[in-house]
Amino acid sequence: MHLRASAAAGTLVLLLAVACSGTDDAASPAPTSGSPSATTSSPPASASAPSASPSRSPLAVPATSVAGVKVVATGLDVPWGLARQDDGSYLASLRDEARIVRVAPDGKVARVPGTGPDGTIPGVQPDGEAGLLGIAFAPGDQSVLYAYLTAAGDNRVVAMRYAGGRLGAPTPLVTGIPKADHHDGGRMAFGPDGMLYVTTGDGGVTSRAQDRSSLGGKILRVTRTGAPAPGNPFPGSRVWSYGHRNVQGLGWDDHGRMYASEFGQDTWDELNRILPGHNYGWPQVEGMGDAADVRRGFTPPLVVWPTDDASPSGLAIGRGAVWLAALRGQRLWRVPLNADGATGQPTSLLHNEYGRLRTAVFDPDGTLLVFTSNTFRGSPGPDDDRLLRLTLH
Repeated sequence: MHLRASAAAGTLVLLLAVACSGTDDAASPAPTSGSPSATTSSPPASASAPSASPSRSPLAVPATSVAGVKVVATGLDVPWGLARQDDGSYLASLRDEARIVRVAPDGKVARVPGTGPDGTIPGVQPDGEAGLLGIAFAPGDQSVLYAYLTAAGDNRVVAMRYAGGRLGAPTPLVTGIPKADHHDGGRMAFGPDGMLYVTTGDGGVTSRAQDRSSLGGKILRVTRTGAPAPGNPFPGSRVWSYGHRNVQGLGWDDHGRMYASEFGQDTWDELNRILPGHNYGWPQVEGMGDAADVRRGFTPPLVVWPTDDASPSGLAIGRGAVWLAALRGQRLWRVPLNADGATGQPTSLLHNEYGRLRTAVFDPDGTLLVFTSNTFRGSPGPDDDRLLRLTLH
């Protein structure tokens, strides 16, 4: 392991876009003056998942700003996924090291032994944006860790027994997800229906996003064994939604409505409301599109940003908003959620304060945990990368 050192929205601004090189983790540009821009649309009308009862936890208390930031852990090498344990600690995936580490509540970082060389996860082949990516525990069961990883010939979802602070050998659950050195997706989360949702990228081949027989450019919904989940929109298929370029964030509000963040190419990044069987347009449409695109069956996003301002990776939902970790934009975006699922005016937080942000996860106490991502295509400081705990108010 590489543990170094110590433990705006509103009015749409039309502009000549500066291309972000076609990769989602492009190096961040120099800070620019002026307000970042975003634009919003009305949400789709139909529901995306069974309704859940509104929470009475601290997560239900609205927050609009960051009151304080605590550095929980330092010296993490390209941290990516984050999964909470019942004792208040977190497991984190290190993408390029193919390793899982445990971050204790006091910030102490320790390796979690796997069955690969030097305790790594066997079979992982990091390459560019690919490697050991998202991880998740199923609700009520922390004996199995689910992981999304890049293997020799594909991206895949695996399950590993987790007991006594050690991981067992990976059992493949979903294979054949297209891999590349970019556009690999990689986020996983269990939904309020108990099913596992998996985001995939188009792997640089844009036609995959519109091909429902391909697992690339999709959001998948599967059982704990990796089978197509009952009630999926296309019989016998794992596909939940399609027409995606590279989704790396997903979550649900208190009413079971599903949202996802998506990297654009040269012009617009997106926040989408995800509905079963819907087509989100890539590569025919990037951003809002127009009425003709809707008539063609493409679902428009709720919010879009110029790619310089966002490149949104992970997201978390709570405290009355969607909170998006932005890589190229080097900030945290807060997008208010209304009672009907519509979005309000986005606001930019922590701009250029901690560099590129990769992952966002809410703790049960209402604080927000965020990974920085400066050790890959960024400008790392002596303590990067870091796990931050944000107090919101």
